[in-house]
Formats: sequence, structure tokens, C-alpha cells
Amino acid sequence: MTDMEWWADWMEWLSGERLASVTRAAVLMIAGFALARLAAGAVRRFGAKRLSTHTAQLARRVVHYGVLILFALSALRELGFSLNVLLGAAGVFTVAIGFASQTSASNLISGLFLLAERPFSVGDVIQVGSTLGEVLAIDLLSVKLRTFDNLFVRIPNETLIKAEITTLTRFPIRRLDVKLGVAYKEDMKRVRDLLFAVADANPLCLEEPKPLFIHLGFGESSMDLQFSIWARRESFLDLRNTIHIEIKEAFDAAGIEIPFPHRSLYTGEASAPFPIRIVDRDPPAPTGGIHHEGQEGERKARR
Repeated sequence: MTDMEWWADWMEWLSGERLASVTRAAVLMIAGFALARLAAGAVRRFGAKRLSTHTAQLARRVVHYGVLILFALSALRELGFSLNVLLGAAGVFTVAIGFASQTSASNLISGLFLLAERPFSVGDVIQVGSTLGEVLAIDLLSVKLRTFDNLFVRIPNETLIKAEITTLTRFPIRRLDVKLGVAYKEDMKRVRDLLFAVADANPLCLEEPKPLFIHLGFGESSMDLQFSIWARRESFLDLRNTIHIEIKEAFDAAGIEIPFPHRSLYTGEASAPFPIRIVDRDPPAPTGGIHHEGQEGERKARR
């Protein structure tokens, strides 16, 4: 077939009713793209105040692609394609894809559970295992995070369903637990009063709930304590960076000792103390004739 014959057959195929069908299909697709964008924008504006961020994103995508699919089916029908055949082929294709992508299907179902349960939202800071970061997007297959060292992390929804998730920004206040130890000789009431004074002087510490002073027990080298204070969520890191310095300065000013770990050895009450003898690691070299004779004998022995 020559080029002229091919062009003639193509023009004959487009002539008459066929050309009108192609034109209507093209108009439907253009209108579909325009209406999909308008509908997605309307959903975004509607859900800005009524829905959470990730729910609004999901609704916008569903509406956008749903409108496109409807107009695409109408355009195919205008071109003469049978929808029954398309639906049958889509069913077979869906079954094949289902067997080939079981992991994706599992992530899709897990994503629906996450959307229904809503353990976190876009903008929250969460911790999954050893990964800590801000939630950028919640999609049907995965959740995207940005860590505090500016790394992009994608976590499959199936992993999130099975893992323990900690949402650090769920509640407006957080508690900071400061664990420390003081020497056994210190007065515990004085230590407690000093810690409460430090918390009272720090403007980031909340008065309600009140700070907690907890005696953890008798440690090997110190009296172990826990001092728990509350702060607003946005001030938590600032409080964590300042309160330790303020406690150390207050203890130094009051003469309260924070001991380092040490060990004491005993051999029993009836045993004498361990003898201690200081030995010089670098004894002075011998001098005089003996030193030279020793060196001369060593040379002879080597020969």
C-alpha cells in the first residue's frame, strides 16, 4: 500500500459520521480534563475547613480521577467501543493485577484503615521504629515523611498497620523526665526544694500540671531521682536544652554533688586492708662503672 492509498483510506475512515464521532470524543476529553480540575478545586476549597489535610487530599484525587474516567468512557463509547467488552477486559485485567500485586493490595487496604482510624495527620511528627519525622503526605499505598536531617522516607501502609506508631504532636503539652543522681550525703528534702525552685524560675515550665519529684531508688553510686516537668508542645525542645544546664548550675551553687560511678572493694571485717605500694614505672638508669661493664658484657654475649 502506497502512502497515497493509506492517506485515502484514512480520510475515508474519518469522513462523515466517523469524523463527527472523533470530534465529539475529543470534545468530551477536553471537557473532562477541565471539569476534573474544577471539581478537584471545589473539593479542596470545601474540605479546607471541614476535613483534615490528608482526607481532603484523598477526596480531591478521587474526584479528579473519577471525573476523568467517566468522560474517558463516554469518549470511547462515541468512538464505537462497546462498554461491555471494556468492562469484561477490565475485570480480567483486575484479577491478573490482583494476583501480581498482592503487596500493593495489602498496602491499599491498610491505607483505608489508616484513613478511618486517623492515628496522625499531615504535619504531625511521628516515630515509627527508629524513624522520626514530619508527615508530608498520606497516600493509599504509603506515608511520606521528612526527617529532621531533611531526608525523605517512604513507609508502606502495611508496615504502619503492624508497627507501633508514636505521635509526638497529638496533644498540646508534653512531659519531660529529667533523670539524675545525687550523693548519699545530700539532704533529699533540700534537693527536692531546689529542683522545684529551678522549675519555677524557668518560664517554659507549666504550673499545671505540677512538676513531679520521684525517688527511683538507691543506686550503686548515688540516690537516683526523676524530676518530671510539663511544657507546651512547641516549647518542649527549648525546655529540654535549658533545664539540664539550669539544674547543674543550681546544684553547683548549692554545693550538691552529682557523683560519678565508683567502686569500693572490701575483703571482710576481719581482714587487713589491701596493702598499697607505689611503683615508679620508669626507674632511673644505673650509673658508674657497673653500667658500662654491663653494656660491655652484653656486647660480648651478642658477638
